[in-house]
Amino acid sequence: MADKHFIENAAQAGKAEIAASELAKTKSKNPEVLKFANTMITDHKKAYSELSDLAKQKGVEIPTEPSLVQKGKAKLLESKDGKDFDEAYAEEIGVAAHEDAVKLFDETSKEADDADVKKLASKTLPTLQHHLAEARNLQRKVKK
Repeated sequence: MADKHFIENAAQAGKAEIAASELAKTKSKNPEVLKFANTMITDHKKAYSELSDLAKQKGVEIPTEPSLVQKGKAKLLESKDGKDFDEAYAEEIGVAAHEDAVKLFDETSKEADDADVKKLASKTLPTLQHHLAEARNLQRKVKK
């Protein structure tokens, strides 16, 4: 059950980051934000694909969109422009979302019952940790 919960949460988080990063490509003019957004789209689409393959293998229906809470955060993000948008994107999608993801994937890499789920979490964790470091850097840059 915990492994199924991981797959569902990871899928929703990935979809939320992709959607918010697509939004950043239309709302931001900051080259650092745009570079980060492109990285998020590429990396999270790849991770979602791997997660989707695993879910099929395990007979788990994978969510195809963000959770209601994540959609609410996206609406708030959508209402911002310029520097306000860049700061909110760096905070919400960059730092906060990746802190949550790192925690989820770290716990799963240690505690998952299913070896394949544990392996996927362990494989993906370093990328998420790298994203978090990049997000913290981005956050410092957009707050200047």
